[in-house]
Amino acid sequence: MNGKFFVTPKFATTLRQRFKAALAWLAIRARLAIGLCILLSFALLAGGADFLAPYDYRAQSRMEPAAPRAAIHWQDAEGNWHLRPFIYARKITDPLTRTYTEDLAKRYPLALLTRGYSYKLCGLLSTNLHLFGLQESDQNSAPRLYILGTDALGRDRLSRMLLASRFSLLVAPLSMLLASLLGIVIGCLAGYSRRWLDALLMRVADAMMALPVLVVVLAARAAFPLALSPARAGVLLVALFVAIGWAEMARLARGEVLALRQRDFVTAAYSLGMTQRRILFRHILPNMSRPLLIQMTLMLPAFLLNETALSYLGVGLQEPEPGWGNMLAAANDLTLLQAQPFELLAPALLIFVFVLGVRLVSDGLQNR
Repeated sequence: MNGKFFVTPKFATTLRQRFKAALAWLAIRARLAIGLCILLSFALLAGGADFLAPYDYRAQSRMEPAAPRAAIHWQDAEGNWHLRPFIYARKITDPLTRTYTEDLAKRYPLALLTRGYSYKLCGLLSTNLHLFGLQESDQNSAPRLYILGTDALGRDRLSRMLLASRFSLLVAPLSMLLASLLGIVIGCLAGYSRRWLDALLMRVADAMMALPVLVVVLAARAAFPLALSPARAGVLLVALFVAIGWAEMARLARGEVLALRQRDFVTAAYSLGMTQRRILFRHILPNMSRPLLIQMTLMLPAFLLNETALSYLGVGLQEPEPGWGNMLAAANDLTLLQAQPFELLAPALLIFVFVLGVRLVSDGLQNR
């Protein structure tokens, strides 16, 4: 062989196959990791919404209704550059076209960790510290830093959007968890029960799956008072979503139970004298966990979009409480939408990113 190393075609083919398999494995892991990072970021956003929000979501600036986002400068009117960004105070010059002009007489630098309205961090620690704001000792005379502008009542859109994440990211996951738990219990009961009970439970599930979710929720919501506190509105929406969202999980759980109970390891467990309850929880449920988790990731975006749609239609979370849906309702003003498209559709962008994160996690779990 003269000391030379020869690679056979078979070995080269095997090496290429292993390399492709390694790349596919890394891609799956990357999708799962990115999805989990996105979901964790939203959890942190909801938990620290008050810290991230520069202003109280209820505070109004009557002199700046439907204002565009604040212009952040690094160069002043004289052409001098500054290390710290700043804004100018502005006033409305034409209320009809919502035109604003800046007062170049004084600069207001931006700062991190500023003081503002008081709140309880994570519901425990009282503080008035916020992530960013203006470096101005007299908050009454300083202008306001509106990153996403203001709504028609002069309220900070960014603060409202951040605080709105709490309601949406609490109602949707809680509804998903409770509906999944109810569906798994009913599906396991149907898979292990006699034929008449199995048929009865599955016909009820079929009837629930045939109902249009949004129409049923709207009809049920009409039976309650229109004005509800955020806590009562959240409990009502969770109850409605659970009542109509368990059927798909029940069908999946029943199918998995029927398939797994015929496997050899279940037959062996029966022969050893194990009870049906022990077989179900120790042998069957762990082996059906992956499809159940995937189904849960499919239910979560649906509940989030349903909650947003209800708020958009005005029957979910009520003003002045912020919700992604009622904030998107401002996009009905086509003139304002053309002038400030990003500011009005920013909640939709958050919904898109959240759903993307859920889908990445679902894809990562499915292909592991």
